[in-house]
Amino acid sequence: MSLYIGREASKLWKRISAETTTEINLLAENWKYLLAGIIFQYIHGLAARGVHYIHRPGPILQDVGYFLLPELGQDKAYISETVFSFIFLSFILWSFHPFIFKSKKIYTVLVWCRVLAFLVACQFLRIITFYSTQLPGPNYHCREGSKLATLPRPESVLEVLLINFPRGVIYGCGDLIFSSHMIFSLVFVRTYQKYGTHRFIKQCAWLIVVVQSLLIVASRKHYTVDVVVAWYTVNLVVFFIDHKLPEMPDRPGGLALLLPLSKDTRTKEEIHKLVNGNSGDPLAQRLRSPRSPVNGKILEDANSVHVDKMMNGV
Repeated sequence: MSLYIGREASKLWKRISAETTTEINLLAENWKYLLAGIIFQYIHGLAARGVHYIHRPGPILQDVGYFLLPELGQDKAYISETVFSFIFLSFILWSFHPFIFKSKKIYTVLVWCRVLAFLVACQFLRIITFYSTQLPGPNYHCREGSKLATLPRPESVLEVLLINFPRGVIYGCGDLIFSSHMIFSLVFVRTYQKYGTHRFIKQCAWLIVVVQSLLIVASRKHYTVDVVVAWYTVNLVVFFIDHKLPEMPDRPGGLALLLPLSKDTRTKEEIHKLVNGNSGDPLAQRLRSPRSPVNGKILEDANSVHVDKMMNGV
């Protein structure tokens, strides 16, 4: 038993090490995009903090969702945040699953590059929207009579730049249209819908987002319009940007189908000989063949592409 556990632990460590090397190489190529996306998360938080300074509490607007859904109240407001935290943490864990599990369909770095692109575009629109018109906050801490409904004038620039995370985010007011919680939830679920592998989890994820939408209204964190606008805005933005970005490469197949690098120790010169027909090796015949069937499909120029990639170190 101990021998089996030791062998499996060794395999897991090798898998994690190999995956880490791959992701570090991708990170070296795409760190600028990741850094820009992370910086914009701070800018978004800064903008939400800024609108709180100009927020003025007032009567809660008439809202159809408030008529249909009873208010959770301050004591049960945590339910909405708990569901959102579950969605957030579940997606993060899934995005890093290639480091552990054998089924590797995604690259973690590339997935987060796309996710941050979606978030930045949606949050940019959100900043423009909630600065255009400030609505009286419906949440309990944003109503008239609450000390948290307005912020005193900052005493220094540093006070503004620090944004008082996370308290300043949790008890923010004025950044209403449209819901930031829905931005993250919809972006995460749409990403898993495209790159995830389990149909049942996809169905459950969409159901949880619907429940999350209702809880946001029931907890009075947002008006119903904030949730409705988020549903069609985020989906349209993700659909548009996803078609503009280059598609992520598939992990299965590729060079490993033709040239198993872990076992084949041929040099670049030997590979040139194979491709140019200077060897009688069966591998050369497969590389020179203009129509080599792979998994029942005919590849015309794929072999030369794979060889070039290998010789270039890709």
